[in-house]
This record gives sequence, structure tokens and C-alpha cells, in this order.
Amino acid sequence: MCTCDSRSVAPVRKSRNPDRVISRELRDERKTIAVPERRRRRPRQLDAGPFAADVASFRLHLAAENKAAGTIRIYTEAPLWFAATHLLRETDKTRWGQVDAQDVQRWVAWLLGSFSEAYARQQYRSLRQFFKWMAAEDEIPDPMARLRAPAVRQKPVPFFTSVELSKLEKSCRGNTFAQRRDAAILAVFRATGVRLAELAGIRYDPGDPDRNDLDLERREIKVRGKGGKDRTVRIDHEAARRLDRYLRVRATHEQAYRLGLWLGTGDRGPLTSNGIYQMVKRRGDRAGVRVYPHRFRHHFSHTWLDRGGAEGDLMELNGWSSSQMLGWYGGSAGGARARRHYDLIMRD
Repeated sequence: MCTCDSRSVAPVRKSRNPDRVISRELRDERKTIAVPERRRRRPRQLDAGPFAADVASFRLHLAAENKAAGTIRIYTEAPLWFAATHLLRETDKTRWGQVDAQDVQRWVAWLLGSFSEAYARQQYRSLRQFFKWMAAEDEIPDPMARLRAPAVRQKPVPFFTSVELSKLEKSCRGNTFAQRRDAAILAVFRATGVRLAELAGIRYDPGDPDRNDLDLERREIKVRGKGGKDRTVRIDHEAARRLDRYLRVRATHEQAYRLGLWLGTGDRGPLTSNGIYQMVKRRGDRAGVRVYPHRFRHHFSHTWLDRGGAEGDLMELNGWSSSQMLGWYGGSAGGARARRHYDLIMRD
């Protein structure tokens, strides 16, 4: 993607004081790497008192089914939050068997009034999984059996314009370590649409095929998706060239022996997902482009469909198991695609 690299500083202007440029970039890099924790989630009360024991059993059930750690967290925190914030504070109920549909409806109404529709729907679906398990396991009435998930009004995610992509490329123009690395990261995001965690987890060990996810000759990268599912994605020639330029400078890094592909500046180790997120945002801020990693996923899906790519192939490349994802991601620019194809279909 990016056409060269640019020290994490301003656009492409050369500074008369290169040491100042380097120190400014290192300060930015510290902001990027020194924060290993994830972006903060909304603070929630999870002390569910007498309701907690059953949620612990539910957690064991999910772990036995080999659910991903993130899935287990989301599915178990939902009933804990519901119990701690609504059941214990707003009712006198002490057992899950006492919960009725109105309790859930009041809870969902509060969520919709306090958070986004998508977040409320996620909480509803997670709570639904818990009550389905309780009904099957302990044969208690399922209070959500006749309820429907809250509707979510779809907000299309804009794909990148050619001007925006050009600005992002210029923000990475240069030959420094950070510039080459950032150019490669943005190029891989653009060429594959992989998730942030998938990109952060790419391993590099050219001496051991079992620990190496990158094959530049074939232009392929192995990534680990949701649920621990591995898949191989393809990159274009430009992304391969960006990666090659980064690997050459990476070989001189003090931490070059580390397994993580994306290393920090100076003697810092591999970037975390949060570090990559902050880097992408920083590059976008300097370029005047609103950008975050997941926007590339929408852009990749739109581009694939816009150029006539098969939907089944897109599902494979994006690691989707449900065709519903096609409507969500590809739908971001579905109207634009339809209008652009009008003249091709309706020619006199």
C-alpha cells in the first residue's frame, strides 16, 4: 500500500534536523507500544451474588465445547451484568428460575437507552445463549423463548476513496524502520481485509516452516481467526513488495529473533493489537483520513464484490461461516455498486 515509508512524523517534508524527527517518532512509538492492555470496555458491575454459581457452570460448559476465550467472556459477562445491575438492584429475585420475560425486556430497554443498538443486541444474544443452556440443563422455563432480539438499523461503513488511500500512502513515505513497517501493515490490511488480531498474530521464522506464517514467493499469509480457525489469505504484488522492504530492515533489528512479525522501533519487541490500532489511527490523523483497522475489512469486501468476485470465495478469504456477513460487509457500499453497474446492465 504505502509507496515508501515516512518516519511517523509529518507528511513527506524533509526536516533540517533529522534527530528531532527521530525523537518525535520514538515518542509516538512509545505511546503505541507501552500500552499493552486492550482498549477499555465499558465499566460494568459483575458481582452477581446468588446468580453467579450457575454462570460459572455455564462457563465450564462453554470451555468444554472449546469455545474461544473471547466468546466465553462475552457469553458469561452478559448474564452476570444482567443479574448484578438489574435483578439484584431492581427486583427481589434470587434464582434464575424466577426471571420472567418482563425482566429481560426492561433490561434490553435500558441497554437501548444507554448504549448503541448493536451493543444491546450483542448483550441480548449472549443472554439468550445462557438461558437456552439453563432451560436444557436444569429444565427451568426460558424467559426469552418468545422474545425477539432488538432491531439494529444498519449504518453503512464508508469504503476508502482513491484520494484517501493516496493520502495514507504518503503518510508512510520514507525509508526508516517505522515507515517501512507501517507501510507494510497498511498494505496487508488493504490487500486482505484481515482482522486486527489476525494481523497482529502473524509469525515470522523463515528457518522453521512450522512457525512461519509468511510466504512471499506465493504471496500467502496464514492467519488464525475467530475460534482458533486457521486459514490462508493471498496478498497482491504491492503488499508483497512492501513486506519485502520491511523484512530487509527488520533483519537488522535487535529483536529480529522474536516470532512476532511486527516489531517496535528501537529495541522494542512485537507490537500488540492495541499498538497496531494506535499506529493506524496515528497515520490516519496525520493524513487527514478517518481510519481504523476494521474499515479495511469493509473496503476489501466491497472491492471484491464490486469487481465481480464470487461471494463464496469472499467468505473463505474473510473466514466467515455465515452468509449473513456478506450483507453486513458487502452491504456497506451495495447501493454504489448497483448504481455503477446500472449502465452495464441497462445499455440500449
